[in-house]
Amino acid sequence: MITKDKQLLFVMVLLFVFGFGVFYWYLTNIGFDLSNYQIIKPEEQKPAVEYPNKVKLTSSVFKVDEKIPEKYTCVGEDINPPLSITGTPAEAKSLVLILDDPDAPFKTWTHWVIYNINPATTEIEEDSVPKGAYLGENDFGKGTYVGPCPPAGRHRYNFYLYALDRVLELDEGANREELEEAMEGHIIDVAVPLIGYFEK
Repeated sequence: MITKDKQLLFVMVLLFVFGFGVFYWYLTNIGFDLSNYQIIKPEEQKPAVEYPNKVKLTSSVFKVDEKIPEKYTCVGEDINPPLSITGTPAEAKSLVLILDDPDAPFKTWTHWVIYNINPATTEIEEDSVPKGAYLGENDFGKGTYVGPCPPAGRHRYNFYLYALDRVLELDEGANREELEEAMEGHIIDVAVPLIGYFEK
């Protein structure tokens, strides 16, 4: 006599076999070539590029892991903070500055993009753009600085500085994706990120 437990087990096995068959048919009948997918061993992965981090980015109004003053956020004047640059490599032809919020919902949110900054630049005053530099488009769809403005809680804000071996052939208003594509293979140094935080 077949018990209910055995009947249930038999049904579960049938469902598993049927499900696997449907899944295999789906993969093989929509042109999905499993042979194109390979497991990359750790030793075969490309190592991350390491930079000397001789170029430095600092601010006189906050230090790493300190709160960004309200003046430079959406609850204040919403202007960029003053920044100082030191240690730029002699061979650098331009600098790139990016500000983002990695704690934003759904994606890292870009607040500020500047490129083709003269490598001789040592100071970026508050509420200013270095002469001759290009403003890119941020994730607000604007070609301006938009300060920290977390919808809730405490967010980190990362200021990134890159030294490049070329002046980028981009028009003003390029977005971050276009900028990073143009930068690829031309980064010669990167500053340790200047990270501040803000919460309303």
